[in-house]
Amino acid sequence: MPHVRLAVIADIHGNADALRAVLADAEAQGAERIIVNGDVVNRGPDSVEALSLLLARDDVTFTLGNHDDLVRLWHGRSETLPGDWFTDPFWGATDWTATELGRAGLLDVPGGWPLTLTLESPGLPEVLIAHGTPADYRESLSERTDPGRVAELAGGAGVLVGSHIHRPARANRGGVLVLNTGAAGTPMDGDPRAQYLLLTATGQGWRPELRRVPYDRSGVLRRFETSGLLATGLSAEIFRDEVASARSLYTPYWMWTETHGYPRDARSWAAFQRQHPL
Repeated sequence: MPHVRLAVIADIHGNADALRAVLADAEAQGAERIIVNGDVVNRGPDSVEALSLLLARDDVTFTLGNHDDLVRLWHGRSETLPGDWFTDPFWGATDWTATELGRAGLLDVPGGWPLTLTLESPGLPEVLIAHGTPADYRESLSERTDPGRVAELAGGAGVLVGSHIHRPARANRGGVLVLNTGAAGTPMDGDPRAQYLLLTATGQGWRPELRRVPYDRSGVLRRFETSGLLATGLSAEIFRDEVASARSLYTPYWMWTETHGYPRDARSWAAFQRQHPL
């Protein structure tokens, strides 16, 4: 069997330093192909740089993530998004990212990315890759996913790879190997190292390795300020704090404000932090 080694990376979220660290590690590990499983852009200050870096390579294949799609929908004022979002200051970071990508001529690039990618190699289980799941780029895939749902999603594939949840995962669910890449740019399991999945073809099937790569976060944290992103408001502040803490803050805060009917502003964010200290 020929040697095959693939790196699957995702959730870069505008963090060029984390991306470079992962790419360097993947090269050192002998990866022959890079699969970018969605969410290259948004949240962080380096969306243009990260996307440009990947597009300059000839060994990269993309799938579409929800944030890659969001900035396109945002820029086009899509009716699929709630209309009040476009006037809500809370969405300032997304508006900033869409504007930056538009100026660079990169806004529509993700429009050509598929939702799923299938890997087929003789003698190996079929691998099905999607940012969330093959059904929805926002659906979570992990060791907690019901085996029946895994079988439904896999559709005969022996390996199912997702991202989106910002933490690595590995499990055998009903005979299907379930893998989650974790997040390169914004891990949310308390470990700030950049995360990705390395897949190696062997005589016994695909051998997965969930890797964590250290890098200096001071640069990306500084660029939240120097790029102008942090000046856009509260969501950028939360995104910065997620990189600094390697914890999920945005989603719990959003759900908390929804539950209590609070506006998403500095006052409610301060109250949330008091009630949910890191």
